[in-house]
Amino acid sequence: MNYNYWLDSFVLIVTQLRYQDLLDMFLVWLIVYRILILIKKTGTIQMLSGLGILSIGYILSIWLELYTFNWILEKFFNNLFVIVVVLFQAEIRRALALIGTNPFFSGASSAQETHIIEEIAKGLMFSAQRGYGALVVIEREIIVDYHIEVGTEIDSKVSAELIASIFHPHAPMHDGAVIIRSGKIYSAGNFLPLSKNPALDKNLGTRHRAAIGLTEETDALVLVVSEENKSIGIVQGGILKPNVDQNEIRQTLYEVFGINYKNFQSEVTP
Repeated sequence: MNYNYWLDSFVLIVTQLRYQDLLDMFLVWLIVYRILILIKKTGTIQMLSGLGILSIGYILSIWLELYTFNWILEKFFNNLFVIVVVLFQAEIRRALALIGTNPFFSGASSAQETHIIEEIAKGLMFSAQRGYGALVVIEREIIVDYHIEVGTEIDSKVSAELIASIFHPHAPMHDGAVIIRSGKIYSAGNFLPLSKNPALDKNLGTRHRAAIGLTEETDALVLVVSEENKSIGIVQGGILKPNVDQNEIRQTLYEVFGINYKNFQSEVTP
């Protein structure tokens, strides 16, 4: 009996739906989906958690009749729209720019990604062979700007020569990290947060600790070149994999870009 009731209710709702209602639901879903993606990419879940705690505090202030506390929170929530715009202005700007350029699809083609991977690998090997210390950050889902001290914006195509020239010991930005975002060298001379993990090897230098520190806070992939022993390390999820060769670098980069490395090898092997 209960089953028939719910079935009848569902049929009634479906039969009364207009095409405007379907469009309305689609637009709401699209906005909610975009907001969730934006939260994931910017790593702003902490600020949203703070707003959630304040909301719980507001409800409790009404229930417990905490008049002064309730008055303060009421004034806060009356201006919530302005506060949200101020707090998330960078994210809103980025989201609007994304919608304006390409609301559904983004990213480079497989051919472009392959070229980017090869240029990164060559640039790192060139730097390692000459003893240039280097830090290259491959940004993924979480935007790293909120976790670093941003350096100089470059917005250039990825090339091995440019990577090597940035990390030349006499170059002005060689001490910082290069950020690769959306298939481009976004900026250079960026300073990354140092890891606070007490279990790290005491012999690790600042460059390696910075690489580990950023990957502890974001999902970025960081490639670090040691100027002392001319080796390359791969850092993901706060874990350093030292002394990797060129093939391992390529394989890791292909996995990050979502390309099957074995298929690529079979294509280039005569």
